[in-house]
Amino acid sequence: MARTALTVVGIILAIWLVVSFLIPALFATLKFLLVFALIALAVVATITVLGRSSRRD
Repeated sequence: MARTALTVVGIILAIWLVVSFLIPALFATLKFLLVFALIALAVVATITVLGRSSRRD
């Protein structure tokens, strides 16, 4: 009986861990990477535009 009860408690704790910590951490990481990629895209686009405009002179 104790083994069954501890198994149920372990399953409940594992589900709580996934819902409370891992899913929000995953979304926060993806959001950070998206912002980082957008900043990198803006920098590359700016350097490309400046490079092409200085080549015409």
